[in-house]
Amino acid sequence: MTAQETSQNGVEHRRSQNAYAAFIRLFATLCCDALVMVGCGNGVKPTATTTVADTADQVLVNMTHELTVDGIRRARVRADTAYFFQQTQTAELRSVHVTFFGNGGTETSEMTAREGTYHWITGDMEGRGNVVVVGKSDGRTLRSEVMRYKALKNEVSSDQAFVFDAPGRHVEGEGFVSDPNFTDVTAQHPHGTGGKFSLPNQ
Repeated sequence: MTAQETSQNGVEHRRSQNAYAAFIRLFATLCCDALVMVGCGNGVKPTATTTVADTADQVLVNMTHELTVDGIRRARVRADTAYFFQQTQTAELRSVHVTFFGNGGTETSEMTAREGTYHWITGDMEGRGNVVVVGKSDGRTLRSEVMRYKALKNEVSSDQAFVFDAPGRHVEGEGFVSDPNFTDVTAQHPHGTGGKFSLPNQ
């Protein structure tokens, strides 16, 4: 073998070593990324928000939507982020703020929640996580972990435990159905002080 061939073989060997080393570094990086994605070691575990963001058909930031039924404005829906899904015709909302309106167009109450689901065909909504609804008339407040709004009925309800406070009233129960202003409330197993709610089927 000539000196030139030996030199060329040495160059090719070093290139091969360099390529192999680069491959090892790339493989190690990909493994670290994969460990972070699946939550192994000290990596960041994937969240529901990450999953929703990855699968949504469309993402809107600072969304505002006016909901009308038969030409009457019923609610204004706002969210920091909205993830839209065409197949289910729903939007998953984060940091939800909903303003409800009466038949005369005046604001009746406001609802805030950590997250929620909006069905854009029916206008129905669900708030989840530290849900609070505050009435505009006297500041009456209802708190629960889950609340649902039926647009056609203009009705707010929950099947979870709730706490209701109004001037001179404090009521707790296991579920309720009400108008958005809480002037006509039907509650499950209510107990409290300063007035009473109507019972189911009465």
